[in-house]
Amino acid sequence: MVAQHILDNDGTDAAADINAGAAGTVDEADDATPAPVIVGKISAPAGVKGWLKVHSFTRPVAQILRYRRWLLAGRRDGDWRAFQVTAAREQPPKLLAKLAGVDDRNTVDALAGRWIAVAPAQLEALPPGEYYWSDLIGLTVVNQDGVELGVVDHLLETGANDVLVVRQERRPGAGAQELLLPWSPHAIVEVDVAAGRLRVDWDAADAATVDATATVDASVDGARAAG
Repeated sequence: MVAQHILDNDGTDAAADINAGAAGTVDEADDATPAPVIVGKISAPAGVKGWLKVHSFTRPVAQILRYRRWLLAGRRDGDWRAFQVTAAREQPPKLLAKLAGVDDRNTVDALAGRWIAVAPAQLEALPPGEYYWSDLIGLTVVNQDGVELGVVDHLLETGANDVLVVRQERRPGAGAQELLLPWSPHAIVEVDVAAGRLRVDWDAADAATVDATATVDASVDGARAAG
């Protein structure tokens, strides 16, 4: 099994694709749409003409610029506001973007720190057996004996394989516990997104846990695929 960020990895220039498109408008996200998938974060203003610096969670990092409609919110579960991306460019190691209706540094200052997300419908369809991180988050993890080990809280990128951080039930008198499971063929038996379950080959008795407060949440990226 491997992990990779989503988007069309076809070698084309994402910034050029956006710059060739027409300018759009700002609107409110539709409440009826599925939960947005987080793909990055606004870092800071870039100059005084409304350009902003972008921290991308996608791979390659510039792939975030291919999305022409971003949803922004101050919280991951907040109210999302839609913006059209009217221009973008790469200035390694930075990514810069221009949004419709954002024309000065003060407006960008107000957006700094906001999450960038896209609607699930914007995501590329994956081959069978591959899943977006956002598909895995929230799944109930069950081992071969039918023992529930917890719920997938988030994932970490380690280099070798990605790691599922499984939040376990709080024990009386103890803090929240987390179980770290490798995303690998040796551990993952079956993924059933429709049923909300992830079956793993993992002995509950041997499940090593860590204190949740000691675990660094290195990625909130929903825009990564695992397969």
